[in-house]
Amino acid sequence: MLNYLIKNLSILKKFLFINFVFFTIIGLFTFLYLKNVQPNLIKKKSSNHIEVINNTIDNLIRLDVKFVEEDIRRFLFSTRFLFQNLDRVLFFDNKLNLIGDTDTLDLDPRSFSKRLDMVELEILNEKKTKEITEKKNIDIGKDNTVSLNDILFNYAASKNFGIPFTFTQDEFNKFKLTTIKNVMRDGENIGFLAISENANDIKAAIDERKSFIIRTAIAVGIVILIFSFVLNRYFLKPIKNLVSYTKTIKDKNTKTTNIEGLKLRNDELGLLSNSLDDMTLELQKRISHAENFSTDLVHEIRNPLASLKSASEILQDTNDINERIKLINILSHDVQRIERLITDYSQILKDEVALSKEKIKKINVEPIIKSVVDDFNNIYQLKRGIEISYVDDKKKEYFINGIENRIEQIIANLLENAISFSPNNKKVVVQVSKIEEDKIKISILDEGQGFKEKDMNKIFKRFYSNRPDKFGQHSGLGLNIVKNLVELHSGTIKASNRVDQKGAKLEVTFPGC
Repeated sequence: MLNYLIKNLSILKKFLFINFVFFTIIGLFTFLYLKNVQPNLIKKKSSNHIEVINNTIDNLIRLDVKFVEEDIRRFLFSTRFLFQNLDRVLFFDNKLNLIGDTDTLDLDPRSFSKRLDMVELEILNEKKTKEITEKKNIDIGKDNTVSLNDILFNYAASKNFGIPFTFTQDEFNKFKLTTIKNVMRDGENIGFLAISENANDIKAAIDERKSFIIRTAIAVGIVILIFSFVLNRYFLKPIKNLVSYTKTIKDKNTKTTNIEGLKLRNDELGLLSNSLDDMTLELQKRISHAENFSTDLVHEIRNPLASLKSASEILQDTNDINERIKLINILSHDVQRIERLITDYSQILKDEVALSKEKIKKINVEPIIKSVVDDFNNIYQLKRGIEISYVDDKKKEYFINGIENRIEQIIANLLENAISFSPNNKKVVVQVSKIEEDKIKISILDEGQGFKEKDMNKIFKRFYSNRPDKFGQHSGLGLNIVKNLVELHSGTIKASNRVDQKGAKLEVTFPGC
Protein backbone atom coordinates (compact mmCIF):
# COMPACT_ATOMS: atom_id res chain seq x y z
CA MET A 1 0.00 0.00 0.00
CA LEU A 2 2.81 2.40 0.95
CA ASN A 3 4.73 1.50 -2.21
CA TYR A 4 1.62 2.19 -4.32
CA LEU A 5 1.07 5.51 -2.53
CA ILE A 6 4.67 6.65 -3.12
CA LYS A 7 4.53 5.64 -6.80
CA ASN A 8 1.53 7.91 -7.39
CA LEU A 9 3.11 10.96 -5.75
CA SER A 10 4.85 13.70 -7.68
CA ILE A 11 8.63 14.07 -7.31
CA LEU A 12 8.23 17.06 -4.96
CA LYS A 13 5.73 15.20 -2.76
CA LYS A 14 7.96 12.12 -2.76
CA PHE A 15 10.89 14.28 -1.69
CA LEU A 16 8.88 15.92 1.13
CA PHE A 17 7.36 12.59 2.22
CA ILE A 18 10.74 10.84 2.40
CA ASN A 19 12.19 13.78 4.35
CA PHE A 20 9.21 13.65 6.72
CA VAL A 21 9.78 9.92 7.31
CA PHE A 22 13.49 10.51 7.98
CA PHE A 23 12.67 13.44 10.27
CA THR A 24 10.22 11.24 12.20
CA ILE A 25 12.77 8.43 12.59
CA ILE A 26 15.52 10.86 13.63
CA GLY A 27 13.05 12.54 16.02
CA LEU A 28 12.28 9.20 17.70
CA PHE A 29 15.97 8.41 18.11
CA THR A 30 16.56 11.93 19.44
CA PHE A 31 13.72 11.51 21.93
CA LEU A 32 15.19 8.22 23.13
CA TYR A 33 18.64 9.83 23.33
CA LEU A 34 17.38 12.75 25.43
CA LYS A 35 15.42 10.34 27.59
CA ASN A 36 18.60 8.41 28.37
CA VAL A 37 20.92 11.40 28.79
CA GLN A 38 19.54 12.47 32.18
CA PRO A 39 19.69 8.98 33.77
CA ASN A 40 23.26 8.55 32.54
CA LEU A 41 24.37 11.91 33.94
CA ILE A 42 22.55 11.18 37.23
CA LYS A 43 24.19 7.75 37.37
CA LYS A 44 27.60 9.36 36.99
CA LYS A 45 27.02 11.77 39.87
CA SER A 46 25.37 9.04 41.93
CA SER A 47 28.47 6.85 41.50
CA ASN A 48 30.57 9.68 42.91
CA HIS A 49 28.20 10.05 45.86
CA ILE A 50 28.31 6.32 46.57
CA GLU A 51 32.10 6.36 46.48
CA VAL A 52 32.21 9.25 49.01
CA ILE A 53 29.58 7.55 51.20
CA ASN A 54 31.48 4.25 51.25
CA ASN A 55 34.76 6.02 52.08
CA THR A 56 33.05 8.00 54.84
CA ILE A 57 31.46 4.85 56.34
CA ASP A 58 34.85 3.10 56.26
CA ASN A 59 36.41 6.03 58.13
CA LEU A 60 33.53 6.09 60.67
CA ILE A 61 33.94 2.41 61.41
CA ARG A 62 37.74 2.53 61.40
CA LEU A 63 37.79 5.52 63.83
CA ASP A 64 34.97 3.95 65.89
CA VAL A 65 32.92 7.16 65.71
CA LYS A 66 29.67 6.94 67.66
CA PHE A 67 26.53 8.02 65.85
CA VAL A 68 25.78 10.76 68.31
CA GLU A 69 25.72 14.47 67.73
CA GLU A 70 28.98 15.31 69.55
CA ASP A 71 31.12 12.62 67.90
CA ILE A 72 29.76 13.30 64.43
CA ARG A 73 30.52 17.01 64.89
CA ARG A 74 34.12 16.24 65.78
CA PHE A 75 34.36 13.86 62.79
CA LEU A 76 33.03 16.53 60.40
CA PHE A 77 35.61 19.06 61.58
CA SER A 78 38.43 16.61 61.39
CA THR A 79 37.47 15.49 57.85
CA ARG A 80 35.78 18.68 56.59
CA PHE A 81 38.06 18.92 53.54
CA LEU A 82 36.67 15.61 52.24
CA PHE A 83 33.27 17.27 51.69
CA GLN A 84 34.33 20.60 50.18
CA ASN A 85 33.17 19.65 46.65
CA LEU A 86 29.77 18.49 47.88
CA ASP A 87 26.86 20.81 48.60
CA ARG A 88 25.61 19.05 51.71
CA VAL A 89 26.29 15.90 53.74
CA LEU A 90 23.81 14.85 56.45
CA PHE A 91 24.08 12.26 59.22
CA PHE A 92 21.07 10.64 60.89
CA ASP A 93 20.95 8.19 63.76
CA ASN A 94 18.91 5.01 63.53
CA LYS A 95 15.86 6.92 64.82
CA LEU A 96 16.12 9.37 61.89
CA ASN A 97 17.30 12.26 64.07
CA LEU A 98 19.64 14.73 62.36
CA ILE A 99 22.97 14.53 64.17
CA GLY A 100 25.34 16.12 61.61
CA ASP A 101 25.13 18.60 58.73
CA THR A 102 27.95 20.11 56.68
CA ASP A 103 25.82 23.23 56.26
CA THR A 104 26.81 24.19 59.84
CA LEU A 105 30.43 24.15 58.73
CA ASP A 106 29.68 26.28 55.70
CA LEU A 107 27.80 28.82 57.78
CA ASP A 108 30.74 29.32 60.12
CA PRO A 109 33.69 30.85 58.21
CA ARG A 110 35.94 30.26 61.21
CA SER A 111 36.07 26.55 60.40
CA PHE A 112 38.37 27.29 57.46
CA SER A 113 40.22 30.33 58.89
CA LYS A 114 41.35 29.20 62.39
CA ARG A 115 43.32 26.35 63.76
CA LEU A 116 41.43 23.10 63.99
CA ASP A 117 41.70 22.65 67.77
CA MET A 118 40.52 26.22 68.47
CA VAL A 119 37.51 25.87 66.17
CA GLU A 120 36.55 22.53 67.63
CA LEU A 121 36.81 23.99 71.16
CA GLU A 122 34.72 27.03 70.33
CA ILE A 123 32.05 25.02 68.56
CA LEU A 124 31.80 22.57 71.41
CA ASN A 125 31.30 25.48 73.83
CA GLU A 126 28.44 26.88 71.73
CA LYS A 127 25.87 24.16 72.42
CA LYS A 128 23.58 26.56 74.15
CA THR A 129 23.69 29.20 71.44
CA LYS A 130 23.59 26.98 68.37
CA GLU A 131 21.43 23.87 68.20
CA ILE A 132 22.22 21.73 65.16
CA THR A 133 19.41 19.34 66.04
CA GLU A 134 16.82 22.01 65.32
CA LYS A 135 16.78 20.86 61.69
CA LYS A 136 15.69 17.34 62.32
CA ASN A 137 12.93 17.55 59.69
CA ILE A 138 14.54 18.43 56.31
CA ASP A 139 11.93 19.33 53.67
CA ILE A 140 12.74 18.32 50.09
CA GLY A 141 9.46 18.61 48.21
CA LYS A 142 8.25 21.52 46.10
CA ASP A 143 5.24 22.02 48.29
CA ASN A 144 7.01 21.02 51.53
CA THR A 145 4.87 17.87 51.80
CA VAL A 146 7.72 15.35 51.40
CA SER A 147 10.67 15.32 53.83
CA LEU A 148 14.01 13.57 53.82
CA ASN A 149 12.82 11.82 56.98
CA ASP A 150 9.92 10.31 55.00
CA ILE A 151 12.35 9.10 52.33
CA LEU A 152 14.62 7.58 54.97
CA PHE A 153 11.65 5.94 56.69
CA ASN A 154 10.48 4.36 53.46
CA TYR A 155 14.05 3.39 52.58
CA ALA A 156 14.50 1.63 55.96
CA ALA A 157 11.32 -0.40 55.35
CA SER A 158 11.98 -1.24 51.70
CA LYS A 159 13.66 -4.27 50.15
CA ASN A 160 16.45 -1.95 48.90
CA PHE A 161 17.58 -1.33 52.46
CA GLY A 162 21.39 -1.63 52.59
CA ILE A 163 21.80 -0.54 48.95
CA PRO A 164 22.58 3.10 48.08
CA PHE A 165 19.44 4.92 46.91
CA THR A 166 19.45 8.05 44.73
CA PHE A 167 16.50 10.39 44.09
CA THR A 168 16.06 13.81 42.47
CA GLN A 169 13.99 16.94 43.06
CA ASP A 170 13.27 19.19 40.08
CA GLU A 171 12.18 22.62 41.27
CA PHE A 172 11.63 25.88 39.38
CA ASN A 173 15.29 26.90 39.21
CA LYS A 174 17.01 24.10 41.07
CA PHE A 175 17.71 20.45 40.28
CA LYS A 176 18.76 18.49 43.34
CA LEU A 177 20.38 15.04 43.50
CA THR A 178 20.41 13.13 46.81
CA THR A 179 21.95 9.74 47.64
CA ILE A 180 21.28 7.92 50.93
CA LYS A 181 22.69 4.76 52.53
CA ASN A 182 22.47 3.19 55.92
CA VAL A 183 25.53 2.64 58.12
CA MET A 184 26.02 -0.88 59.52
CA ARG A 185 28.33 -1.83 62.39
CA ASP A 186 28.61 -5.38 63.70
CA GLY A 187 25.48 -6.36 61.71
CA GLU A 188 23.40 -3.59 63.27
CA ASN A 189 22.09 -0.43 61.61
CA ILE A 190 23.47 2.55 63.51
CA GLY A 191 22.32 5.39 61.28
CA PHE A 192 22.06 6.91 57.84
CA LEU A 193 24.29 9.03 55.63
CA ALA A 194 22.89 11.34 52.90
CA ILE A 195 24.68 13.42 50.28
CA SER A 196 22.70 16.17 48.59
CA GLU A 197 24.10 18.08 45.61
CA ASN A 198 22.85 20.88 43.40
CA ALA A 199 22.83 19.23 39.95
CA ASN A 200 21.80 22.18 37.82
CA ASP A 201 24.64 21.31 35.44
CA ILE A 202 22.68 18.17 34.46
CA LYS A 203 19.62 20.24 33.69
CA ALA A 204 21.75 22.80 31.82
CA ALA A 205 23.41 20.04 29.75
CA ILE A 206 20.03 18.56 28.82
CA ASP A 207 18.56 21.99 28.01
CA GLU A 208 21.64 22.75 25.90
CA ARG A 209 21.21 19.50 23.96
CA LYS A 210 17.51 20.14 23.49
CA SER A 211 18.22 23.68 22.29
CA PHE A 212 20.91 22.44 19.88
CA ILE A 213 18.60 19.76 18.49
CA ILE A 214 15.73 22.22 18.05
CA ARG A 215 18.00 24.75 16.33
CA THR A 216 19.42 22.04 14.09
CA ALA A 217 15.93 20.74 13.23
CA ILE A 218 14.75 24.24 12.36
CA ALA A 219 17.87 24.88 10.24
CA VAL A 220 17.50 21.55 8.40
CA GLY A 221 13.78 22.22 7.90
CA ILE A 222 14.53 25.64 6.40
CA VAL A 223 17.20 24.11 4.14
CA ILE A 224 14.76 21.42 2.98
CA LEU A 225 12.07 24.03 2.26
CA ILE A 226 14.55 26.19 0.32
CA PHE A 227 15.78 23.13 -1.58
CA SER A 228 12.17 22.08 -2.28
CA PHE A 229 11.42 25.56 -3.63
CA VAL A 230 14.52 25.50 -5.85
CA LEU A 231 13.77 21.93 -6.96
CA ASN A 232 10.19 22.84 -7.86
CA ARG A 233 10.98 26.24 -9.41
CA TYR A 234 14.01 25.37 -11.50
CA PHE A 235 13.63 21.65 -12.20
CA LEU A 236 10.18 20.16 -11.65
CA LYS A 237 8.19 23.02 -13.21
CA PRO A 238 10.28 22.99 -16.41
CA ILE A 239 9.90 19.20 -16.58
CA LYS A 240 6.11 19.63 -16.23
CA ASN A 241 6.21 22.13 -19.09
CA LEU A 242 8.10 19.60 -21.21
CA VAL A 243 5.57 16.88 -20.34
CA SER A 244 2.73 19.28 -21.22
CA TYR A 245 4.51 20.09 -24.47
CA THR A 246 4.80 16.40 -25.45
CA LYS A 247 1.13 15.77 -24.53
CA THR A 248 0.06 18.71 -26.66
CA ILE A 249 2.01 17.31 -29.60
CA LYS A 250 0.69 13.80 -29.00
CA ASP A 251 -2.96 14.86 -28.70
CA LYS A 252 -2.63 17.32 -31.61
CA ASN A 253 -4.10 19.95 -29.32
CA THR A 254 -4.55 23.46 -30.65
CA LYS A 255 -3.36 24.78 -27.30
CA THR A 256 0.26 25.83 -27.67
CA THR A 257 2.90 25.20 -25.03
CA ASN A 258 5.85 27.54 -25.33
CA ILE A 259 9.23 26.05 -24.39
CA GLU A 260 11.32 28.80 -25.95
CA GLY A 261 12.24 30.05 -22.47
CA LEU A 262 13.49 26.59 -21.50
CA LYS A 263 15.54 26.36 -24.71
CA LEU A 264 17.48 29.48 -23.67
CA ARG A 265 18.77 27.79 -20.50
CA ASN A 266 22.42 26.77 -20.56
CA ASP A 267 22.01 23.70 -18.36
CA GLU A 268 20.94 20.11 -19.01
CA LEU A 269 17.24 21.04 -19.09
CA GLY A 270 17.99 23.60 -21.78
CA LEU A 271 19.80 20.92 -23.81
CA LEU A 272 16.91 18.51 -23.22
CA SER A 273 14.38 21.14 -24.33
CA ASN A 274 16.32 21.87 -27.50
CA SER A 275 16.77 18.17 -28.19
CA LEU A 276 13.09 17.45 -27.56
CA ASP A 277 11.99 20.35 -29.75
CA ASP A 278 14.35 19.27 -32.54
CA MET A 279 13.15 15.69 -32.26
CA THR A 280 9.51 16.83 -32.35
CA LEU A 281 10.13 18.99 -35.42
CA GLU A 282 11.97 16.11 -37.09
CA LEU A 283 9.12 13.71 -36.32
CA GLN A 284 6.58 16.21 -37.60
CA LYS A 285 8.71 16.67 -40.69
CA ARG A 286 8.87 12.92 -41.24
CA ILE A 287 5.15 12.51 -40.66
CA SER A 288 4.43 15.33 -43.09
CA HIS A 289 6.91 13.79 -45.52
CA ALA A 290 5.21 10.40 -45.23
CA GLU A 291 1.75 11.93 -45.64
CA ASN A 292 2.81 13.91 -48.72
CA PHE A 293 4.63 10.91 -50.13
CA SER A 294 1.57 8.71 -49.64
CA THR A 295 -0.64 11.33 -51.28
CA ASP A 296 1.73 11.61 -54.24
CA LEU A 297 1.94 7.83 -54.51
CA VAL A 298 -1.85 7.50 -54.56
CA HIS A 299 -2.00 10.20 -57.21
CA GLU A 300 0.65 8.46 -59.32
CA ILE A 301 -1.05 5.07 -58.98
CA ARG A 302 -4.44 6.52 -59.89
CA ASN A 303 -3.37 7.19 -63.50
CA PRO A 304 -2.25 3.63 -64.37
CA LEU A 305 -5.27 2.28 -62.48
CA ALA A 306 -7.58 4.42 -64.61
CA SER A 307 -5.73 3.22 -67.70
CA LEU A 308 -6.06 -0.39 -66.50
CA LYS A 309 -9.77 0.03 -65.92
CA SER A 310 -10.37 1.57 -69.34
CA ALA A 311 -8.25 -1.00 -71.15
CA SER A 312 -9.93 -3.90 -69.36
CA GLU A 313 -13.42 -2.55 -70.19
CA ILE A 314 -12.52 -2.06 -73.87
CA LEU A 315 -10.86 -5.49 -73.98
CA GLN A 316 -14.14 -7.19 -73.14
CA ASP A 317 -15.89 -5.55 -76.14
CA THR A 318 -13.02 -5.96 -78.67
CA ASN A 319 -12.88 -8.95 -81.00
CA ASP A 320 -10.04 -7.70 -83.23
CA ILE A 321 -6.93 -9.70 -82.34
CA ASN A 322 -4.54 -6.80 -83.03
CA GLU A 323 -6.53 -4.43 -80.84
CA ARG A 324 -6.68 -7.04 -78.08
CA ILE A 325 -2.89 -7.51 -78.19
CA LYS A 326 -2.44 -3.74 -78.05
CA LEU A 327 -4.77 -3.49 -75.03
CA ILE A 328 -3.02 -6.39 -73.30
CA ASN A 329 0.32 -4.62 -73.76
CA ILE A 330 -1.19 -1.49 -72.20
CA LEU A 331 -2.45 -3.57 -69.27
CA SER A 332 0.97 -5.18 -68.82
CA HIS A 333 2.70 -1.78 -69.04
CA ASP A 334 0.40 -0.24 -66.41
CA VAL A 335 0.81 -3.19 -64.06
CA GLN A 336 4.58 -2.91 -64.34
CA ARG A 337 4.37 0.81 -63.70
CA ILE A 338 2.28 0.26 -60.54
CA GLU A 339 4.63 -2.51 -59.42
CA ARG A 340 7.66 -0.22 -59.94
CA LEU A 341 6.06 2.61 -57.97
CA ILE A 342 5.18 0.32 -55.06
CA THR A 343 8.62 -1.34 -55.14
CA ASP A 344 10.46 2.00 -55.10
CA TYR A 345 8.19 3.36 -52.39
CA SER A 346 8.76 0.24 -50.27
CA GLN A 347 12.52 0.63 -50.78
CA ILE A 348 12.39 4.25 -49.62
CA LEU A 349 10.58 3.22 -46.43
CA LYS A 350 13.16 0.50 -45.77
CA ASP A 351 15.97 2.99 -46.38
CA GLU A 352 14.46 5.47 -43.92
CA VAL A 353 14.23 2.78 -41.22
CA ALA A 354 17.81 1.70 -41.93
CA LEU A 355 19.03 5.31 -41.83
CA SER A 356 17.70 5.73 -38.28
CA LYS A 357 19.92 2.82 -37.16
CA GLU A 358 23.08 3.62 -39.10
CA LYS A 359 25.85 5.77 -37.61
CA ILE A 360 27.72 8.54 -39.34
CA LYS A 361 31.52 8.22 -39.19
CA LYS A 362 34.61 9.65 -40.87
CA ILE A 363 35.12 8.02 -44.30
CA ASN A 364 37.23 8.54 -47.43
CA VAL A 365 34.90 8.80 -50.47
CA GLU A 366 37.60 8.06 -53.10
CA PRO A 367 37.70 4.24 -52.74
CA ILE A 368 33.88 4.13 -52.56
CA ILE A 369 33.49 6.06 -55.84
CA LYS A 370 36.18 3.99 -57.59
CA SER A 371 34.44 0.78 -56.53
CA VAL A 372 31.05 1.93 -57.92
CA VAL A 373 32.70 3.16 -61.17
CA ASP A 374 34.41 -0.22 -61.68
CA ASP A 375 31.14 -2.10 -61.12
CA PHE A 376 29.23 0.06 -63.61
CA ASN A 377 32.04 -0.22 -66.19
CA ASN A 378 31.81 -4.01 -66.02
CA ILE A 379 28.08 -3.80 -66.73
CA TYR A 380 27.58 -0.98 -69.22
CA GLN A 381 30.88 -1.01 -71.17
CA LEU A 382 30.07 -4.41 -72.61
CA LYS A 383 26.32 -3.89 -72.74
CA ARG A 384 26.10 -0.43 -74.34
CA GLY A 385 29.69 0.61 -74.94
CA ILE A 386 29.45 3.39 -72.33
CA GLU A 387 32.77 4.15 -70.63
CA ILE A 388 32.75 5.57 -67.08
CA SER A 389 35.96 7.29 -66.00
CA TYR A 390 37.14 8.58 -62.61
CA VAL A 391 39.11 11.86 -62.31
CA ASP A 392 40.38 13.66 -59.17
CA ASP A 393 42.50 16.73 -58.42
CA LYS A 394 45.35 14.69 -56.92
CA LYS A 395 44.64 15.72 -53.31
CA LYS A 396 45.06 12.06 -52.19
CA GLU A 397 42.37 11.92 -49.50
CA TYR A 398 38.75 13.11 -49.49
CA PHE A 399 37.31 12.64 -46.01
CA ILE A 400 33.72 13.43 -45.02
CA ASN A 401 31.41 12.47 -42.14
CA GLY A 402 28.97 10.01 -43.65
CA ILE A 403 27.50 6.52 -44.02
CA GLU A 404 29.53 4.43 -46.43
CA ASN A 405 26.74 2.42 -48.08
CA ARG A 406 24.63 5.60 -48.47
CA ILE A 407 27.46 7.41 -50.28
CA GLU A 408 27.69 4.34 -52.51
CA GLN A 409 23.92 4.55 -53.12
CA ILE A 410 24.18 8.25 -54.05
CA ILE A 411 26.93 7.61 -56.64
CA ALA A 412 25.11 4.56 -58.05
CA ASN A 413 21.79 6.45 -58.47
CA LEU A 414 23.52 9.40 -60.15
CA LEU A 415 25.40 7.10 -62.54
CA GLU A 416 22.21 5.19 -63.39
CA ASN A 417 20.47 8.49 -64.12
CA ALA A 418 23.39 9.69 -66.33
CA ILE A 419 23.61 6.36 -68.20
CA SER A 420 19.85 6.29 -68.80
CA PHE A 421 20.08 9.65 -70.63
CA SER A 422 23.31 8.75 -72.48
CA PRO A 423 23.35 7.23 -75.99
CA ASN A 424 25.41 4.11 -76.61
CA ASN A 425 29.20 4.38 -76.92
CA LYS A 426 29.38 7.65 -74.99
CA LYS A 427 31.37 8.66 -71.92
CA VAL A 428 30.34 9.43 -68.33
CA VAL A 429 32.89 11.18 -66.11
CA VAL A 430 33.01 11.20 -62.30
CA GLN A 431 35.12 14.06 -60.91
CA VAL A 432 36.20 14.49 -57.29
CA SER A 433 37.86 17.64 -55.96
CA LYS A 434 38.45 19.75 -52.86
CA ILE A 435 37.04 23.25 -52.99
CA GLU A 436 36.94 26.23 -50.63
CA GLU A 437 36.57 25.72 -46.88
CA ASP A 438 37.74 22.11 -47.23
CA LYS A 439 34.55 20.94 -48.95
CA ILE A 440 34.41 17.84 -51.16
CA LYS A 441 32.67 18.15 -54.55
CA ILE A 442 31.60 15.16 -56.66
CA SER A 443 30.49 15.88 -60.26
CA ILE A 444 28.78 13.46 -62.68
CA LEU A 445 28.99 14.53 -66.33
CA ASP A 446 27.29 12.76 -69.24
CA GLU A 447 27.03 13.29 -73.03
CA GLY A 448 23.27 13.02 -73.32
CA GLN A 449 20.63 15.56 -74.36
CA GLY A 450 20.99 17.65 -71.18
CA PHE A 451 18.13 19.11 -69.14
CA LYS A 452 15.22 20.78 -70.92
CA GLU A 453 13.71 22.19 -67.70
CA LYS A 454 14.18 25.87 -66.97
CA ASP A 455 13.74 25.22 -63.25
CA MET A 456 16.34 22.58 -62.40
CA ASN A 457 14.83 21.97 -58.95
CA LYS A 458 11.93 20.13 -60.62
CA ILE A 459 14.05 17.10 -61.40
CA PHE A 460 14.53 16.40 -57.64
CA LYS A 461 10.80 16.26 -56.92
CA ARG A 462 9.12 12.94 -56.23
CA PHE A 463 7.70 11.05 -59.23
CA TYR A 464 9.02 13.69 -61.64
CA SER A 465 10.21 12.21 -64.94
CA ASN A 466 10.61 13.96 -68.27
CA ARG A 467 11.08 10.93 -70.53
CA PRO A 468 8.35 10.87 -73.22
CA ASP A 469 10.07 8.03 -75.06
CA LYS A 470 10.44 5.92 -71.88
CA PHE A 471 7.19 6.79 -70.14
CA GLY A 472 6.35 4.40 -67.30
CA GLN A 473 9.78 2.80 -67.23
CA HIS A 474 11.02 5.01 -64.39
CA SER A 475 9.26 5.86 -61.12
CA GLY A 476 10.77 9.35 -60.88
CA LEU A 477 12.10 8.67 -57.36
CA GLY A 478 15.80 8.16 -58.08
CA LEU A 479 16.97 11.79 -57.89
CA ASN A 480 14.59 12.51 -55.01
CA ILE A 481 16.21 9.69 -53.02
CA VAL A 482 19.66 11.11 -53.86
CA LYS A 483 18.62 14.58 -52.69
CA ASN A 484 17.34 13.21 -49.34
CA LEU A 485 20.54 11.21 -48.78
CA VAL A 486 22.74 14.22 -49.65
CA GLU A 487 20.81 16.42 -47.19
CA LEU A 488 21.19 13.71 -44.54
CA HIS A 489 24.96 14.22 -44.89
CA SER A 490 24.51 18.03 -44.60
CA GLY A 491 25.40 18.38 -48.29
CA THR A 492 23.88 20.07 -51.33
CA ILE A 493 23.08 18.88 -54.86
CA LYS A 494 22.82 21.02 -57.99
CA ALA A 495 21.89 20.20 -61.60
CA SER A 496 22.95 22.09 -64.74
CA ASN A 497 23.80 21.62 -68.42
CA ARG A 498 27.41 21.32 -69.47
CA VAL A 499 28.96 24.43 -71.05
CA ASP A 500 31.85 22.74 -72.87
CA GLN A 501 29.64 20.35 -74.81
CA LYS A 502 26.19 18.80 -74.95
CA GLY A 503 25.20 16.91 -71.83
CA ALA A 504 24.11 17.25 -68.21
CA LYS A 505 26.07 17.80 -65.01
CA LEU A 506 25.07 16.93 -61.43
CA GLU A 507 27.23 18.31 -58.59
CA VAL A 508 27.13 17.06 -55.01
CA THR A 509 29.00 19.00 -52.32
CA PHE A 510 29.76 17.57 -48.85
CA PRO A 511 31.39 19.36 -45.90
CA GLY A 512 34.88 17.94 -45.37
CA CYS A 513 36.42 16.88 -42.06
